[in-house]
Amino acid sequence: MSPSTPQLSAEAMASLPTHVAVIMDGNGRWAKQRSLPRVEGHRRGVESVRAVVRAAGEIGIKYLTLYAFSVENWNRPKDEVDTLMKYLARYLKGEIGELNRSNVQLEAIGQIYRLPEFVQEQLAKTRAALAKNNGLTLTLALSYGGRTEIVEAVRSIAQKAAEGKLEPAKINEHLFSQHLYTRNYPDPDLLIRTSGEMRVSNFLLWQCSYAEFVITPVLWPDFRRAEFFDALEEYTRRHRRFGAV
Repeated sequence: MSPSTPQLSAEAMASLPTHVAVIMDGNGRWAKQRSLPRVEGHRRGVESVRAVVRAAGEIGIKYLTLYAFSVENWNRPKDEVDTLMKYLARYLKGEIGELNRSNVQLEAIGQIYRLPEFVQEQLAKTRAALAKNNGLTLTLALSYGGRTEIVEAVRSIAQKAAEGKLEPAKINEHLFSQHLYTRNYPDPDLLIRTSGEMRVSNFLLWQCSYAEFVITPVLWPDFRRAEFFDALEEYTRRHRRFGAV
């Protein structure tokens, strides 16, 4: 690592978030600003994914969740969606070596069954190839929607109650969380959104109840190690009270 490589302060290293979630926004605007096709913004955005995953693993963050494709994104032009799916499959295949070297384990949340079969197959292969790793857990939110996730959890709980397998009086926050896609992970401590937009875009609505938000004007294709570390430094300056004083 060269002396010019961005580094975290000692204070930030001492108070790293366990789980960082990222809304990767701005690919289309980045391309438009350069008079390029939107898909070029997505292609460049893959490089930012690589940089952030590598940096998170190096400093010891345990969980990183990236909002890669929402349920609403299916409404985009078919050509763009098809290209995104090809990029996704290519990333999943091409990054196996890099992710293995970085001891990264891969997970995915969302309506995975809606993804094209070739993407589902590559996702399964990549997860299997990284299954023995025990460093950073990288979770891709694919065909994901926070409201959809909550509705599916409610449906599952209601079914168990209707079958007499669950007493309604025993339903609490912990039980509800156990029916979400993220049941095996801690809630995010930090939510980063790029491109300066001030909204959560249907992402981890339940899980981000007490996450710290860092909004950066940087468009995702320009978001790299330095910008990631800036967000972590900002997180360090926050005092998390969880509703207390």
